[in-house]
Amino acid sequence: MTDTQPAPDLADASTPSGTPLLRLTDVHSYYGHIHALQGISLDVFPGEIVTLLGANGAGKTTTLKTIHGLLRPRQGRIEFEGNDITTMPAHDHVKVGIGQSPEGRRIFSRMSVLENLQMGSYSRKDKASLNEDYARVFELFPRLAERRNQHGGTLSGGEQQMLAIGRALMTRPKLLMLDEPSMGLAPILVEQIFSITQDINRQGTTILLVEQNARMALGVANRGYVLQTGRIVRSGPGPALLEDEEVRKAYLGG
Repeated sequence: MTDTQPAPDLADASTPSGTPLLRLTDVHSYYGHIHALQGISLDVFPGEIVTLLGANGAGKTTTLKTIHGLLRPRQGRIEFEGNDITTMPAHDHVKVGIGQSPEGRRIFSRMSVLENLQMGSYSRKDKASLNEDYARVFELFPRLAERRNQHGGTLSGGEQQMLAIGRALMTRPKLLMLDEPSMGLAPILVEQIFSITQDINRQGTTILLVEQNARMALGVANRGYVLQTGRIVRSGPGPALLEDEEVRKAYLGG
C-alpha cells in the first residue's frame, strides 16, 4: 500500500444504512507535535463487528484512545447515538455505553477474578441485575467461573484476556471496543477468543475490533477499515477486504 492516494471503498449492498451507533468525522489527534490521526472518518452501525487493521504505528490504538476520551482530538467530531461526545471526559463514556478491553489486558493482578469483574460494574446504578451479568460472563468464559476466587495475576495470558473482556462486559456496553485481543496468545486460544467475540456480538453487543491478525479479524467482521500512518487507505465489507489484492499483499502474505 502506498502513502499517496487512498484506495476507493470496497462498498457493496451489504453496507448498512440508517444512523450509526458511532461516527467519526475528519478526526485529527496529536501526541505533542506528532500528527497521529490525520482525518479519520468511520462509522460503526448497531449490531456490527467492525475491525481496524494496520501495522504497528498505523493509528489503531490511537483511534480507540481518541474515541474513549483518553486523547482529545484537535479537529473533527465524534458522535455516539447521534450525540456529540468529542470533548466528553473518559470516565463518562462508560455511562453512555462505551466499554473497552484495552491492549495488554491491564487487569488488577492482586484482585480475584470476581473482584476484577466487580470493578467493571462500579459505576452501574442497576445493582439488582449484576448477578445476571456475572452469570453471562461465566457462561461465555467457563474458565473464569472455575477461577473466580483466584488472583488475576496468576491466570494464564488467555485467561487474563478473557477477564479483561469480561470486565468490560460488566459495564453493559452498547459498543465494546477490543484492542488486540489475540496478542501473545497461542493459535487455539486466538480461535476461542474470536469465537467468543462473535457470541458476544450475537447477543446484541456492537463491537469495534483493533487487531493485527488480519485474517481472523476480517473473518468475523462485517466491515473493516485499513489504517496507514494515521489515514484510512481502504474500507469495505470484511469478505471483500479479504479478497482485495492490496490488503492480501500487505497483511495476509498473499
